[in-house]
Amino acid sequence: MGTLTLGLLGAGLVMGIAAVGSAVGIGIAGQATIGAWKKCYIANKSAPMTLLAFAGAPLTQTFYGFILMGQIKAAAAANQNNGWLYVGFGVGSGLAMAFSAIAQGKAGAVAADAQGETGKGFAQYIAVVGICETVALFAMVLSMTSLA
Repeated sequence: MGTLTLGLLGAGLVMGIAAVGSAVGIGIAGQATIGAWKKCYIANKSAPMTLLAFAGAPLTQTFYGFILMGQIKAAAAANQNNGWLYVGFGVGSGLAMAFSAIAQGKAGAVAADAQGETGKGFAQYIAVVGICETVALFAMVLSMTSLA
């Protein structure tokens, strides 16, 4: 298998793995968001649309995977040496982004439940969700600087 082929494999893996993590995280947070809305409706309260922030937060890891995918493809095309390096970047960074999205979905699920029930604490909850996001940002940025 050629270096460019391995580079393209690494690029595809980072995108795919990050997207799977996003899907799982969105599913977790989305279920809790719908449950929180249901509780609001049962209590004859309006359902806060701000809960969508928690449900949709893990989607960003897909974008980070896409950005890093382009960087890996460019690096593999420019440097025809050591294609397994790009596979490693793809798998390692993709997993970091995926686990970040899953953790973010879990944090978002609890945040949606708490916000829906109390109507309080949005700033604190979104801060925790943002901390989970930071792992994916670090994985993307540090990988990009290592590829350069």
